[in-house]
Amino acid sequence: MTALRSAPLTRVRSPDASPAPGPPEERGLARDEVRLLVASPGTVRHARFRDLPSHLEAGDVVVVNNSATLAAEVDAELAERGPVVLHVATHLDDGSWVVELRAAPDAASAVLDARAGDRVRLQGGGSMELLAPYPRLGSSPTGRGTRLWRTGFSGPRPLSQHLLRYGRPIAYGYLDRPYPLTDYQTVFAHRPGSAEMPSAARPFTPEVVTRLVAAGVALATVTLHTGVSSQEAGEAPQPEWFEVSATAAGTVNAAHSAGRRVVAVGTTATRAIESATGPDAVVRPARGWTERVVSRDDPSRVVSGLVTGWHDPEASHLLLVESVAGPALAQLAYDEAARHGYLWHEFGDSALFLPELARPRTHT
Repeated sequence: MTALRSAPLTRVRSPDASPAPGPPEERGLARDEVRLLVASPGTVRHARFRDLPSHLEAGDVVVVNNSATLAAEVDAELAERGPVVLHVATHLDDGSWVVELRAAPDAASAVLDARAGDRVRLQGGGSMELLAPYPRLGSSPTGRGTRLWRTGFSGPRPLSQHLLRYGRPIAYGYLDRPYPLTDYQTVFAHRPGSAEMPSAARPFTPEVVTRLVAAGVALATVTLHTGVSSQEAGEAPQPEWFEVSATAAGTVNAAHSAGRRVVAVGTTATRAIESATGPDAVVRPARGWTERVVSRDDPSRVVSGLVTGWHDPEASHLLLVESVAGPALAQLAYDEAARHGYLWHEFGDSALFLPELARPRTHT
């Protein structure tokens, strides 16, 4: 995880941008009643998420992530330093875990001055030893310390079971109160493994999915288990585990070859499908760890549309949005969203980016 070669061009120029303080259900809205800003070249339209099917066409494919969210936040104590909030980011193949230490009690900022060998005692028993910075020494682009650690865990039960008993969903200070894990699952959630919700898919409901299928829009399901999203400015996403099946690859290839849109739901689905796509723009079955960062320097090859939430201007996610939508369309949409008070982050409003569609390519 190194500093990105380029920074997002898109900037939010309005002070009106604000995070959603909780799920839309707390505001009297159904999941699919959040606002949807539809951005295409030269045009911005305001709708509701349940209108999504009317903006796509038969033959298009929507790529969704079936990863389910874990209760990956737990109270802990950093030895000789005091209380911290522990965010469990991912489980590595060698059995170790990647974690982030956040300041107690509200996890508002990262703890950057921990050292290798420090021990962290978890609520309910068990402890972790900080083994080494993750993924490597010097990963912080600012040089201000270490945010992510590879750790070993010891305790009366496996860490996954410990989190089931004592954990809660990862949350940040902009929420008005804690919310249950069920609020952090999407309609597609099937394979537990994400530290944070693949939130672009949260507004989908069975009714929206049914209408998409009835309109001739195909769904392709992939898996990407998300890590923690609290990257510093200029910090690339951490490696994440993904899987793209032969069925999903075939569905996307057929749509792409026919000149239909491939609309990814969120940065996670985009990263997964693009990680399985070769330079020839052909998707092949794949699984494992991806370090692919979709950006202007390494643009999307098959994704030609994007359903997404709204990201902070310094977030690396914006590089992906700009890669798919183009900087001009991304800026147009963000300016319009800020002007009209769209809500940010995991419980906020949505965007549908439909940039100009390239001519179909024939695969051989």
